[in-house]
Amino acid sequence: MFVGASSPALQEPSWFGRGWPGTGMVQGMQSTDADAGPLITADGVTFRLHQPPPDLAAAWLFQEVAMPRGGWGLEPGRNGDPWELRFPRPPVDRMEYLVELLHSDGRTELIRDPANPLHAPGPFGDKSVIEFPEYRPPAWTAPAEVPAGEVEDLEIEVPSLGERQRTRIWSPHGTGPDQRLPLLVAHDGIEYAEFSGLVTLLERFTHRGALPPLRAALLHPMRRGDHYSASPAYADALAREILPSLARLAPSPPGRRWRVGMGASLGALAMLHLHRLHPPTLGGLFLQSGSFFHHRYDPHNLPFEEFLRIRRFMDRVHADRDWSHPVPVLITCGTVEENLANNRATSLVLARQGYPVRFVPSRDGHNWTAWRDLFDPHLVGFLKELWG
Repeated sequence: MFVGASSPALQEPSWFGRGWPGTGMVQGMQSTDADAGPLITADGVTFRLHQPPPDLAAAWLFQEVAMPRGGWGLEPGRNGDPWELRFPRPPVDRMEYLVELLHSDGRTELIRDPANPLHAPGPFGDKSVIEFPEYRPPAWTAPAEVPAGEVEDLEIEVPSLGERQRTRIWSPHGTGPDQRLPLLVAHDGIEYAEFSGLVTLLERFTHRGALPPLRAALLHPMRRGDHYSASPAYADALAREILPSLARLAPSPPGRRWRVGMGASLGALAMLHLHRLHPPTLGGLFLQSGSFFHHRYDPHNLPFEEFLRIRRFMDRVHADRDWSHPVPVLITCGTVEENLANNRATSLVLARQGYPVRFVPSRDGHNWTAWRDLFDPHLVGFLKELWG
């Protein structure tokens, strides 16, 4: 059964304050012109906090491109000078960050940099961004006039889980509802569309013939931490209930070749898990920054209870000497990510088992813009090889 659904607006988290629209500044901090923002040099960045609140006790940079992720303290200035932190140049072309403030009464706040107008979106609010001179955004993100595709928001009943799967189906402009087209199935798909421009990419590349006509099924997580963490119940529901429903809503040619699974972080892990438990479901995997936790590379305990279930699954993947149902796989991961070692190892293990695998490193972290920046040429080329 399918129930029509609307897409609720994303809400900013409570720590976003008032001030310059969209910046997340706290009361008492004033925006400054661009010259007062971060100072970028060949060997690093100097972060500066101008006109801090009078009760500010400490401030730290919170980022994802160097260890430790937090704890980089800004030093108070003297005689009204700004608080500053000299941060060495990380091996990336861009970095996202927030500033954590500790007030004298013990309150803490995470804010965007008030002096930096550049920011990047995410499901928990925007972050400030540094773009180093080497960085170039993908050409396809520039404004362009192309016919918009058809978008349908709906919910799929999943009786085995007692849930409804929120789904957005995108089809190219002019596509008939019964036309059989290849299907890209994306975990966190609505977030991929909103924060990484996935639908924009598909519209532009299918319009100019760089991609064949295809559909995308954008899946929104029901219980992400549980379902995307190597859950057999979720994999079974995906294979036996959700994908068959999608076959009626978004018909594709017969055979698994015409369905490709896509996901990032836990969403990537869940696609690999689906493939290993139900090999006939997918004909290819495009996996970004997968949470492929393995005892050799991830001995620490992560703060959710499903961590051991993921490790047990990945330990089995590593232990298999061969695999009877390999499919093409492309894995991407940022070179500064904690997931880098387990992503490289997963690509080597799958290659040993007979998968056609490519591993693509990127000079960025674990974020939606980093994943977006690899769509062209990597996702585009991957889909063209399978469906072109």
